[in-house]
Amino acid sequence: MLWVPVLFGAGILAYLSVPTEPGRGPVLAAAAIGVLVWILWRRGLAALVIGGSLASLVLGFAAGKLASDRVAAPVVPAGLPPVRVVGWVELVEPRARGGERVLLRVHVIDGVAPEVTPRRVRFSVPVGAGEPLVPGAAVTSVVRLLPPAGPALPGAFDFARTAWFSGLGGVGSSTGRPMATPIAAPLPLDLRLWLPVERVRHAISRRITAALDGERGAIASALITGERGGITEATNAAYRDSGIFHILSISGLHMTVFAGAVYFSIRFLLSLVPALALRFDIKKWAAMAGLAGTAGYLLISGGSPPAVRSAAMLAVMFAAVLLDRPALALRNVAVAALVILALSPPSLIDVGFQMSFAAVVALISGLDAWRAWRLRAGTVETRSAGYGSGVVLAFVGSIALTTLIATLAVAPFAAYYFHKSTQYGIIANLIAVPICNLLVMPAALATLVMMPFGLEAWPLAVMGTGIDAMTWVAERVAAIPGAIVLVAAIPVEAFSAMVVGGLWLCLWQSRLRLFGLVPILVGIGLAPFRQPPDVLIGGRGELVAVRDRDGRLAALELGRSRFELARWLEHDGDPRRIEDVVGQRAFICDHDGCSARSGAVRIAVAKHAAALEADCARSGLIIWTGAGAPVCPTGGIGPRIVTRRDLEQSGTHIGWTSGPGLRLVSVGALRGVRPWTVPASPIRVPPEARASSVPGAPGRPPPEPALTP
Repeated sequence: MLWVPVLFGAGILAYLSVPTEPGRGPVLAAAAIGVLVWILWRRGLAALVIGGSLASLVLGFAAGKLASDRVAAPVVPAGLPPVRVVGWVELVEPRARGGERVLLRVHVIDGVAPEVTPRRVRFSVPVGAGEPLVPGAAVTSVVRLLPPAGPALPGAFDFARTAWFSGLGGVGSSTGRPMATPIAAPLPLDLRLWLPVERVRHAISRRITAALDGERGAIASALITGERGGITEATNAAYRDSGIFHILSISGLHMTVFAGAVYFSIRFLLSLVPALALRFDIKKWAAMAGLAGTAGYLLISGGSPPAVRSAAMLAVMFAAVLLDRPALALRNVAVAALVILALSPPSLIDVGFQMSFAAVVALISGLDAWRAWRLRAGTVETRSAGYGSGVVLAFVGSIALTTLIATLAVAPFAAYYFHKSTQYGIIANLIAVPICNLLVMPAALATLVMMPFGLEAWPLAVMGTGIDAMTWVAERVAAIPGAIVLVAAIPVEAFSAMVVGGLWLCLWQSRLRLFGLVPILVGIGLAPFRQPPDVLIGGRGELVAVRDRDGRLAALELGRSRFELARWLEHDGDPRRIEDVVGQRAFICDHDGCSARSGAVRIAVAKHAAALEADCARSGLIIWTGAGAPVCPTGGIGPRIVTRRDLEQSGTHIGWTSGPGLRLVSVGALRGVRPWTVPASPIRVPPEARASSVPGAPGRPPPEPALTP
């Protein structure tokens, strides 16, 4: 059972990794065959293992395909002019730098036919006068929309894929405050059902920030309602660099403390009534109350993916209590993982999903190993009377040990995805986690209980004190020299080996688990041997970087590609500022273009056709920033030419000049042809449907939009 969600997830990963989109019919047929093989071929251990593995894999593949088809929706194309968007507000998030970020369920976009209109878009709104935005409001706004961005490097995080599975068809910014507008169509059913919850969350957030000003209110709102947009980047960085960033995101820690407080409070109150405590199993009553508390907190927190994962795990564990089964068991974690992956297959590629389950599996596996060792050693568990130094040491030691186990479990994920390693996370967690568990989260529960009576100011004051203490810890630990060590990107083979080894080590219950140390050590040994690219081309030719003699990147231009260059430096584990990378002497430039040398290959950035003939004769790689697709006049086998059109269609190109010849790989080549990678067809928006046609008077009904594609 423990390996079923692993194999099911492997099937989902296989679907996400294939280069072309498979047809639904063949996928469902393969899933049916796999299930039939598993049902009919069950004699013997080998048959059971092979049949179960095959069924899990093909069912995971089919689940990924069905999830993609279920959320299929149009995506806005690149180059869309500012247009008027009309729709309903789904979510409003404050931004630390001012203004808000709005998630809008689209009703109509001027000049865009219904069949190519995205389901929802997200855009930032500047600070300005006007009515406050609330969920469910019908508004109109002029928005500059772009399609969700692809990876900054081949193999890097693909925001476009994440946006596809969340139904997000465009991102951008509004040129002004949205205005209220009447919409004749009814509110979508799912939005109508969720709207009361969203309005309650919005009201709770406003009352929290009214009672707690500044950063304390923003963090308190994040811990109760999940709205983290009001937290400044400096505070986020302090929590992240100190290793306690998980406290700011509603996840297992908060859900466990919240639901556990409800469970133990109800059980304690019921135990005070002998007529109930002696006649009924009040533990199950408390578990049902814990389930209700978990569901309520999940709704108030906005149902974010980390909160949903944590709620599912707690639901399975409370169900185990109701069924007289052990709550903390790997089988329960496996059931929770399988339920989440079956209901939401894209959760597999969520880093939070991977890290949270890695930590929980490692912790419960470690607890099981500790219990088994104590049983073999014949150690009798004793409890100290009172609360002496032994109890305090046990409390501190348990936090230190769990932090160490969880840190080791998530270390490969932090290195692979974030290219960072926090060195003093144990210190920060030893201080901040008890504050969160014993002060902040109980005060959050009291806030929700007392808020209907208008008495939330008292528990919020206690919560604010705890938040100040946690922030102080985060800032002090993050300021220690060497708190953060940047890690260069590791090969996918090394990461995969460490993950497989960790699963083997944790899931096997016998001494066979020790064989998991082999792939872990292999992965650690392979980690430093990634060959970084020697040349990177992105930003439609606006950004070109080569590796200099010192092995560090030197960028030619920046243009509008600041974010892209920052991601390149992260992958290199390079701590330099962007300003220190641009304008290095690796390039020699004149009025016709620039050139640099990487290994034995000369790289030319050609701006004018006048320099093309010379570049063709001397260069191995030409980056053409002009219009069209030039052809070298020399004929025959010439240099490799990367044009602006290549970059627009295939994204960033990276290349290696060491070894025989030049080897180039693009983002598009690795992504393949999938629903989230196919560029949207251009939409011709009539001039009368653009920004100039938007009414300027607040509350004025908009004209009927033109729906010609």
